[in-house]
Amino acid sequence: MKLHQLSDNPGARKKRIRVGRGIGSTKGKTAGVGGKGQHGRSGVAINGFEGGQMPLYRRLPKRGFNNIFRLDFSEVNLGALQAAIEAKRLDASKPINGKVLKAAGLIGRVRDGVRLLGKGELKSKIDITVVGATKSAIAAVEKAGGKVTVKAPKKVKPEGEAAQA
Repeated sequence: MKLHQLSDNPGARKKRIRVGRGIGSTKGKTAGVGGKGQHGRSGVAINGFEGGQMPLYRRLPKRGFNNIFRLDFSEVNLGALQAAIEAKRLDASKPINGKVLKAAGLIGRVRDGVRLLGKGELKSKIDITVVGATKSAIAAVEKAGGKVTVKAPKKVKPEGEAAQA
């Protein structure tokens, strides 16, 4: 066999349909688009259009708002911390912070900081630094002989505020 004798398997390459090439070609005249009107022309982008009827997104009442300055915390439960310590992914004798938790695989990203939640049981003595913690989580860590340091999250100044200051 030589290089010029190589070929694809039968049916591996399908020929494209040439539209608008006469009525005998099955895709002639209107090229499979149908008759005249909105859908027969290009640029049909009518998501949410209901033929002139008031669309659903305008019929339903609007509530609340999205606070663009809301902080987004990564959450860690005490039970997950204890499981990571028992699995030797986390060293309880060293200080624990967001970077250590990310390296241990307990959180994906640090985001605006880590918030400690009180679900689960903690037996190990730990020294943890977070931007938020529940009262039950702080009580559980202190009961185990550890310490929780709650520091303020890094706040981003809104653009209007920076110009005024």
